[in-house]
Amino acid sequence: MSCSGPVLKQLLARRSARGKEDPARLSERMGTPARLRPDGPLIWLHAASVGEAQSALILIDALLEAYPGLNILVTTGTVTSAELMEKRLPARAFHQYVPLDHPGWVSHFLNHWTPDAALWMESELWPNMLMAIQSRAIPCALINARLSDASYTRWKRLPGLARNILKSFQIILTQTDKDAQRYTSLGAQKAMATDNLKYSAPPLPYIEEDLNTLSKATHNRPLWVYASSHAGEEELAARVHMDLAEEFPDLLTIIVPRHPHRGVEIEDQLTIMGVTATRRTSDKTPPAHSTDIYIADTLGEMGLFYRLGKIVFVGRSFSHDGGGGHNLIEPAQLECTVLTGPNVQFQQQILDDMLDQDALLQVKTQTHLTGALRQLFSEPDYLQSQVEKAGAFARQKTHIIETVMTQLKPVLAALPQIKDKAA
Repeated sequence: MSCSGPVLKQLLARRSARGKEDPARLSERMGTPARLRPDGPLIWLHAASVGEAQSALILIDALLEAYPGLNILVTTGTVTSAELMEKRLPARAFHQYVPLDHPGWVSHFLNHWTPDAALWMESELWPNMLMAIQSRAIPCALINARLSDASYTRWKRLPGLARNILKSFQIILTQTDKDAQRYTSLGAQKAMATDNLKYSAPPLPYIEEDLNTLSKATHNRPLWVYASSHAGEEELAARVHMDLAEEFPDLLTIIVPRHPHRGVEIEDQLTIMGVTATRRTSDKTPPAHSTDIYIADTLGEMGLFYRLGKIVFVGRSFSHDGGGGHNLIEPAQLECTVLTGPNVQFQQQILDDMLDQDALLQVKTQTHLTGALRQLFSEPDYLQSQVEKAGAFARQKTHIIETVMTQLKPVLAALPQIKDKAA
């Protein structure tokens, strides 16, 4: 559960050397804050990584709107999520790295911030942190919660510990009924399904000038977007491109890697395969007419590429790491045809819901993906039908943030000196 400080410091050093930690902010990971606590009421909202952070932004906007005078401390544990938060957090919300689950570091963190309430969007249950929250009687809720088969099996072997940890949460708001039932069986005081907060997200932002530039550079070219790619998927996208280029010689494939720092590595891989690749990098270089594959190795521009191309394949579903999937809702919100691969276990409920309404195409193999793209490029009416189904699915789910805010009122009732505007 908890490790000694020296061991955790060595872990942080190794992660920093691999680019997985910000060396300038390692003290935050050891519970030492990088700024003063603001005066007034403070909610601590923890979001594990990029996926949870994007959902957290929806909740942050709603909280700041509902509770004037509130400050929100947002913590995450990854470099990419920190960069996202620095760019997109509104006024009265600020980011820090979450400390590792060491008792002393946890205590230092909580002593400094003294949050009036804690909202967790995290699939892992950290014993030291959650027991410290509980011992200090900090009102706490677990939001957008899910519990994988593996995690559920693991916690069932530790029923006493699971029950004690879950007492930290006044309420657990889950993505599905199955998740709620699992938390209840482990001892949660109150668990209920409110669906996935991602459904209530506003469309991803973009810069209109950049869209105009890319639209001119890609004018009349058939194109598709391979979004949030992981290792192994860029080569797959290139093979699909080469298969389709015989029939669509002007084809442009856009790869948006999940981790932009892999841009050079991806370019080298694709060059070896014999395709012409152009990296976007920080100077926003547009694709040339001779570009086969455009590598969008920038951060925070997914909304731009979902508006540029209406055919989107969502990655980490063919990846070497076993997959798991990424956000399927964002391209649907922008009325894209949404495709994904076979390994989307972390998005299973969303996948099932979209398949039930024919709002998504799931492909099992490279050949299947090539065939699906060929049909979409060849049949405009079919493409438009899929675009409309995806958009309709996304629109019917926008109410979820209102349900979550209603359920959180008892947790936030103790916030000092502020009132809910809706009260």
